Amino acid sequence: MCPLSSLHIYDLMGKNKLQKFADMESYPHVFQYPYSVLENVPFDMKGHWHEKFFGNEHPLVLELGCGRAEYTVGLGRLCSDKNFIAVDIKGARMWTGATESLQEGMKNVAFLRTNIEIIDRFFDKDEVSEIWLTFPDPQMKSLTKRLTSTFFLERYRKFLKDGGIIHLKTDSFFLFTYTKALVETNNLPLQVLTDDLYHTDLIDDTLNIKTYYEQQWLQRGIPIKYIRFCLPKTQNLVEPDLEIPLDSYRSYNRSKRSGLELAK
Repeated sequence: MCPLSSLHIYDLMGKNKLQKFADMESYPHVFQYPYSVLENVPFDMKGHWHEKFFGNEHPLVLELGCGRAEYTVGLGRLCSDKNFIAVDIKGARMWTGATESLQEGMKNVAFLRTNIEIIDRFFDKDEVSEIWLTFPDPQMKSLTKRLTSTFFLERYRKFLKDGGIIHLKTDSFFLFTYTKALVETNNLPLQVLTDDLYHTDLIDDTLNIKTYYEQQWLQRGIPIKYIRFCLPKTQNLVEPDLEIPLDSYRSYNRSKRSGLELAK
């Protein structure tokens, strides 16, 4: 058999991606509202996730920037008393978790494909109890793109319950240091903080869920950091004033955005 040319390989990859998008269109637990179409398509699930989709009043938990949604699916298996929604704009990646949860018949998991910058358009006041941020791009050069910046925290406040919980699990020393400083600067209630999660006694079933990228960080010997804090609604939020060293390595699939070199 002749080897496939690079053009044929690209064509097969393209068809695979198109098939994934076709699958997602047919999945009953997937909602697709990218920014480009949202203005013309009203989202009537806002404020009604419990009664219109989940059919219960269990706490609603979001995973933002879910990638393959390993965390959403893992949490859904562990916590039948909570509802989970995985959010990302990259549908081909999200397909993995969406397909897995559908095949398992999971009733407490849903998927929302959209831009996180407009996340507050999909959830109403006090509708969400917790947010998980699992290995987001640290966005070292763009403050307003960091998912723990005041830019995003103000959006979360629009739908997160007063004092709702935010979890950050990250490989990035930069993002960990920035988020820690933001929590301290604003006196936000801090519940857990560690710069080396797997060398503590904090590990439980929920924290032991490992994403595809997390396993690669661990194989490279990079410690995993974790912060859990509460977000009250009343106080004004300000950005921390400090200089933070940039991460000395290149994140997977982020080289073009970060412009950083691998550590030598």
